[in-house]
Amino acid sequence: MNKYFLPHSLIVKLMSFVSDETYIKIKWKKWMDYKLNLDNPRTFNEKLQWIKLNDHNPLYTELVDKYRVKQYVTEKVGSEYVIPLLGQWDSVDKIEWEKLPNQFVIKCSHDSGSTVLCKDKSALDIDTAKKKLESSLKRNYYWESREWPYKNVKPRIFAEAYMEDEFGELRDYKWFCFDGEPKAMFVASDRQKNDEETKFDFYDENFNHLPITNGHPNSSTFIEKPKGFDIMKELASKLSKGLPEVRMDFYDVNGKVYFGEFTFFHWGGLMPFEPREWDLKFGDWIKLPNNH
Repeated sequence: MNKYFLPHSLIVKLMSFVSDETYIKIKWKKWMDYKLNLDNPRTFNEKLQWIKLNDHNPLYTELVDKYRVKQYVTEKVGSEYVIPLLGQWDSVDKIEWEKLPNQFVIKCSHDSGSTVLCKDKSALDIDTAKKKLESSLKRNYYWESREWPYKNVKPRIFAEAYMEDEFGELRDYKWFCFDGEPKAMFVASDRQKNDEETKFDFYDENFNHLPITNGHPNSSTFIEKPKGFDIMKELASKLSKGLPEVRMDFYDVNGKVYFGEFTFFHWGGLMPFEPREWDLKFGDWIKLPNNH
């Protein structure tokens, strides 16, 4: 190992002394293959960086809070689209494992990647789960790519009902919305298969397949239009109204639609589209203030 190698967590900590704009420019240069233009952003990824720096609507913090957003969605469209909550705690030592059902999902409210899926509580390694959650509680997701809505989310743990669809997984249906207009979406499949890479398949608002790759390959198998497609589209429109851009995530469990989350910065705005023209096309759908 290179003697100058530094752990990612330490690099992020050291970079906390760098301004958001400087940090974003450094990350951009590492991950993207064209020059970042913040003065006149045109592509989808450029405009996401501009939004990080300039659009600090306090509502966004509530919407990215995976615990608090349940109440928001309940008030906007109804509780029937919200995955049932099983409990919430401020520390791992307060988790009431004995009261949880045999199957459940437990995660943190303020980050990404802390999820623990439990299909059989008798086989769950609780110590390992606690270590993962405890580590996540100490993490401020904002520092990773300066997605400012996460900066002030209260860290907490919560558990919700376990969901599985007819494919033996829980496919994610992710809609790109622009002020109430769902323009495109993708299906995330094979996410829970240890021997398979996640697949992303993009579609337009009428479920016509789009020739796009973005971070993951397309699936080699045919993906059927989900039973709840029209319901998801309607919910995405209602929930994204008034937001310049947001990715609305949903699940379809045998035709029953459930809300997943609001994501304002797809891949942190740091994942190239292939072909490149789609980065421009998605960017055209974001309407920034007139001088940008």
